[in-house]
Amino acid sequence: MKFKSSLENYAFILPAILIFSIFYIYPFIQVLFLSFFDWDGIVSFKDATFLGWGNFKEIIFDDPIWWQAMRNAGYITFIALIFQNILAFLLAWACDRQIRMKNFYRLIFFIPPVLSEIVVGIAWRFIINDVEGANIINRMFAAMGHPNFIHSWLSDPKTALTTVAIVHCWKGFGWGFLIFLAGLQTIPRELYEAARVDGANAWESFKKITVPLMIPVTVLVAILTVLGSMQAFVLILGLVGGEFAGHTSVPVLRILSSMRGSSRFGYACAQGISFGMVLVIISFIQYRFSKKVTE
Repeated sequence: MKFKSSLENYAFILPAILIFSIFYIYPFIQVLFLSFFDWDGIVSFKDATFLGWGNFKEIIFDDPIWWQAMRNAGYITFIALIFQNILAFLLAWACDRQIRMKNFYRLIFFIPPVLSEIVVGIAWRFIINDVEGANIINRMFAAMGHPNFIHSWLSDPKTALTTVAIVHCWKGFGWGFLIFLAGLQTIPRELYEAARVDGANAWESFKKITVPLMIPVTVLVAILTVLGSMQAFVLILGLVGGEFAGHTSVPVLRILSSMRGSSRFGYACAQGISFGMVLVIISFIQYRFSKKVTE
C-alpha cells in the first residue's frame, strides 16, 4: 500500500517533470554542449570545430563590447533597484492606507506591466525620440517656454541609457507595487493600534513595524528586479529600433547579435551560459546578504 501510494504521488508530478526536462533541462544541456564549439548554425554540425574553453576565454579577455553590455545592464538594474522599487513601495504603502479611490489607483498602477513590451517600447520611442519631428516631450518643453531642455534623448550617448532605464522602471514598477501591496496587507492591523496606544507616531510605526516585517518581501522584489532588469531585451529593442551595439547594448542583445550578425552560434551559447552564471551568482549574493540583514 505504501509503494502504491508513492507511485500515485509520483504519477501526479510526472507531467510537470517531463515538461521541465524537455523544455528546460534538455535545452540547457544542448546550449552547454554547443558552447564548446565554433559553429555558424548553418553547416552540418559534423563540420563544427571543437574549441574547448576558447569561447569562454574570448568572452572574458577579448570581448570589451560584451562587458560594456554587462555594465549597461548593471546600470539599468541599479536604477531599477533604487528608483523603481522605492516608487513601487511608496505607492503600495499609500494604497494600503484608507484613501479615496484606492482600488482605482491599484488598477492604474498595474496597467503598465501587463502591456506588451514591444508596444511600450515603440510608443515611448515615439514620445521621447525624434520621429519625424513628433517628439512629444520636446514639444511640451517648447510649449512651456523651456527650449533649452529640448534634447535627442535616445540618440545622445550621455542620456540614452538613462532614458532606457527610466522607461524600463515605468514598465516594471507595477509588479513590485503588487507584491509590496500584498506584503503590507499581511501585517496585522493590531500592531499599529497597539503602537498608537503606546504613543508611537506614524513615522515610528513605519520604522518599527512596517520596515522590519517587509524585509522578506523587499528581498523577493529585489531579486526579481535584478533578474528582470539584467535580462531586459524586448523593451530596449522597441526603444532603440534594433541597434545591437553601442551605448544601449545589453547582454541579451549581444547574444542575439552573435547569432544573427556574425553567425557564431557556439559563441552565443557561451555568452548565454556565462550570463546565466552571473545571474546565479548575483542572486546567491543577494540571498546571503538578505539573510544576514533579516537576522
